[in-house]
Amino acid sequence: MSEAPTQHPLRRIARSFGHAIDGIVYAARTQPNLRVHLLVAVAVLAATLFVHLRRSETIAVVVLVAVVIAMELMNTAIESVVDLLTATHHPLAKSAKDAAAAAVFVVALAALLVGALVFLPSFRFTVDVVVAVLAIVAILTIFGKALAPAGGSSLHGGSISGHASLAFAAATLLALLVPRPIPIALAYLVAALVAQSRVEGGIHTWPEVMRGALLGTAVTLLVGGALHGHLVL
Repeated sequence: MSEAPTQHPLRRIARSFGHAIDGIVYAARTQPNLRVHLLVAVAVLAATLFVHLRRSETIAVVVLVAVVIAMELMNTAIESVVDLLTATHHPLAKSAKDAAAAAVFVVALAALLVGALVFLPSFRFTVDVVVAVLAIVAILTIFGKALAPAGGSSLHGGSISGHASLAFAAATLLALLVPRPIPIALAYLVAALVAQSRVEGGIHTWPEVMRGALLGTAVTLLVGGALHGHLVL
């Protein structure tokens, strides 16, 4: 009985790369959140070309971008395995998916904090103003959900999209802090993609994400106007 021919090492490596690319393409095609992460990664990496960062800061940004995307891919893999093994709703299946989503959230939050430490001093942003505005928007969003409940939990579904309100608040803050066309356009593009991903994922309707976008934009403009003296380059 003849043995199967040994595959050439370079061919095995090429096949491995092919499988990896297939995985990224599948996740990007099926996961709206990954598409948002990829576009944010493009915007962040592009920003490193225009901001004079130290080599260590650039390395930190690149590593964190890669880790966030890798964690989102792992989240997709876990969800796929859970869906394969569980035909009906099961509390443990929900726990597994929630834990995977939480892992992505923790890494994304760490990336956001590191990004603030890296980029904000370069633009002389007032970090306390940014934190205060986003906190106000988040509180008002939760308050709006409580006044007009429309199903879902406080962070998943509801009458106002919290993701959209915070995304548009962040975009409006950037517009106030960096009044330049290209950063503003990129910021609102990312915010719009966040809102679109909530609709595509069936979590919110367009009126709900529009309410969130209007809330985030309006509150930021009002607070930004009151704190105009702090919002200067």
